[in-house]
Amino acid sequence: MIIREYYQPTAPDPILAPDQVLGLARQHEPPARAVTGIDESGGEARVYLIDDQLAMKVQRPPQLRSWTSLGKEVEFLQHLARTAPDMSVPRVIGYGREADVEYTLMTRMVGDAVVRTAVPDARRPEMLRTLGRTLRQIHAVPQGPLRDSGLFPEEYIPDDLQTTISQDFSEYAEAMAKHGIAWPWPWTVNELIERAVRNIPRDSPGVAVHSNPGPTHTFVDPETGLFTGLIDFGDAYIGHPADDLVPWPSPEDRRHVLDGYLEAGDPGPAFWGYWPAAEVSADLLYIIRSSQHRGDCIQHVHQIVHDRW
Repeated sequence: MIIREYYQPTAPDPILAPDQVLGLARQHEPPARAVTGIDESGGEARVYLIDDQLAMKVQRPPQLRSWTSLGKEVEFLQHLARTAPDMSVPRVIGYGREADVEYTLMTRMVGDAVVRTAVPDARRPEMLRTLGRTLRQIHAVPQGPLRDSGLFPEEYIPDDLQTTISQDFSEYAEAMAKHGIAWPWPWTVNELIERAVRNIPRDSPGVAVHSNPGPTHTFVDPETGLFTGLIDFGDAYIGHPADDLVPWPSPEDRRHVLDGYLEAGDPGPAFWGYWPAAEVSADLLYIIRSSQHRGDCIQHVHQIVHDRW
């Protein structure tokens, strides 16, 4: 489990005046005319929309944490622009610090987040497969410059994968009990851990992963439900590729993401050795977080243990 500790919870968090936002933006994009909206997600950053076409992302000081980094996001996006220019992600226009304001000016992603959009059932599989194809492209870019930047935490250590999965499963089991969710399987958590770690590889290379390419950061066309892009790379880290394929509560959604990911070819035994454990870990998490998908996740764990372990 990735621990994300918040700092400075009582620090002032003022909304910047439009003139200040435009002054910063015009250093990189002189024609900027007006602040046309503010995206208040409550997350690490506040986003000011400019002329409905640009987005200025500003780090919010009350929730500053070492894990999140606008500079890291800029490095990632610029690397993707150089190595995969057709990828549908924001394009960085400018980055800087002025006094206590750290900001990134980038293109605004077309559409809206899946979490705020009613995607038609008929369109959902293709939207998710396109996301899977995009994630495969992201994982395939040259990794050296990203590792050498020193900005990406090394959260993936092959020799520690078994320990990580064991800790995650145990913590989720404790959380289920705390929330009054009965353990629904005939195996103990220790037996589930033993099955999960049996085939986890110890020598597969990690890659820079997005971290949370789920419903909050996956964008679609609100009218068609088709994929338009992926945003928010500020929590990226060096991890196992499978980490990026599981941030969806529904096991069926994850299957569609995987289908798109596999269109570029078999990712190899190191991927498949870890994939079932990553899925079960996601199922345990969403059994706790999502009552809507709890039954499907419980059944999915049954299926994985029966079919793969």
